[in-house]
Amino acid sequence: MKINRHGRAKVLTQEEIQLLFNSGLQSDRDRALFGVCLYTACRIDEACTLNTADVYDGRMRVRGEIIFRRHNTKGKLAARAIPVIDELRSLLLQYKPTTRQGFLFPGRHNRGHINSDSAARILREACYSLGLEGVSTHSFRRSALTQMSNAGIPLRVIQEISGHRNLEELQKYLEVRPDQVRGAVSALSMLSHVGDSYVVKSIFDDVDSTPDTETISTQEASADPRKHQRS
Repeated sequence: MKINRHGRAKVLTQEEIQLLFNSGLQSDRDRALFGVCLYTACRIDEACTLNTADVYDGRMRVRGEIIFRRHNTKGKLAARAIPVIDELRSLLLQYKPTTRQGFLFPGRHNRGHINSDSAARILREACYSLGLEGVSTHSFRRSALTQMSNAGIPLRVIQEISGHRNLEELQKYLEVRPDQVRGAVSALSMLSHVGDSYVVKSIFDDVDSTPDTETISTQEASADPRKHQRS
């Protein structure tokens, strides 16, 4: 967990996400900004540098895809187009950009775009008010990528969304929960060391003192199961 800018950004639970968007973040702009981070798995710098035209068309309708331009991505590797799901669309509809031109999230006095450090400060204040620790702007990206991985989405598809250079870099983002480790280890029970015996249920409904089950060897049962029935 990340404390005082050290460690890895926390992967948010659904309850924490709901707390942040319903009680922590105080403006439509802030909810739209971090909604973009969560629902597209983008980096905070990529969200801060979006142009209005990358998200809204000329009539200020939310586009079907958000365009992350190549020169705004880390390493300037390639542009990405990420579909807008309903949860993100509702946040973008509530947010009303001040202009159709320029940056979607303008900076102070409408100069340039909001700085990623300013976005981080907004999030810290929201988390402080809610008593959340270990959350950073990177938490939204890690949460989104981990959720997709847990849902069984192939890593190659997730890489297309995240924009990582390779799968090795992507895998560093994914969190493995303790219950997933327990589930994986429990699967080893299939490698049982128990011998070739099994329990056969009696075919009678009597209720005498004779035990209702008896353990027999697999070889004996397959040879003549009738010899083991009670008469």
